[in-house]
Amino acid sequence: MREEVDYLSMTDEALVARSHAGDTRADEALYERYKNVVRMKARPYFLIGADREDLVQEGMIGLYKAIRDYTPDHNAGFRSFAEMCIVRQLITAIKSATRKKHAPLNTYVSFYGSAYSEEEKERTLLDTMATVRTESPEDAFISKENMERILGSIEKLLTPLEKQVLDLFMDGYSYQQIAAMLGRGTKTVDNALQRIKRKLEKYLQEE
Repeated sequence: MREEVDYLSMTDEALVARSHAGDTRADEALYERYKNVVRMKARPYFLIGADREDLVQEGMIGLYKAIRDYTPDHNAGFRSFAEMCIVRQLITAIKSATRKKHAPLNTYVSFYGSAYSEEEKERTLLDTMATVRTESPEDAFISKENMERILGSIEKLLTPLEKQVLDLFMDGYSYQQIAAMLGRGTKTVDNALQRIKRKLEKYLQEE
């Protein structure tokens, strides 16, 4: 008679142990348990030439590696180790895509996505805020607080439509979602974001 196993009540570490023993249902249980964690970790990043699901898939690869490589002698529980592996995989994938495009490192830092037309997808809103002198990945990161301070300073330069679009864009909505919410076309949304980009560039040059 087949043993009934309650995977839902198992700890992460117990599931990993069963996975290492060849139990594929333990793998499935971990993937299900961590799918929202992967999505949450993927949300802050933007990958050139890819959609959100591509990033989520990269995060799942990171989770797979965490399950494969985790051992009880790690100085952290599985969750901490998994989150580290997920983020590491995301950044590796993004840096790889960035190198292929020969773009500056700060291209991969945007947690607001691309605000550019098809021809300019290598750049993002945060690229506008980062100097061309970026020398390391750490230099490419701009704090959310600083981003909000700068954007707050240019609000008076934006039209009501541009403010609405920017607010929704910063909340993580896609062009299509913003267009639907505002009753506008996606081209109108794209044009608004490009105008915001130009105003932001001008503001930073004058600051």
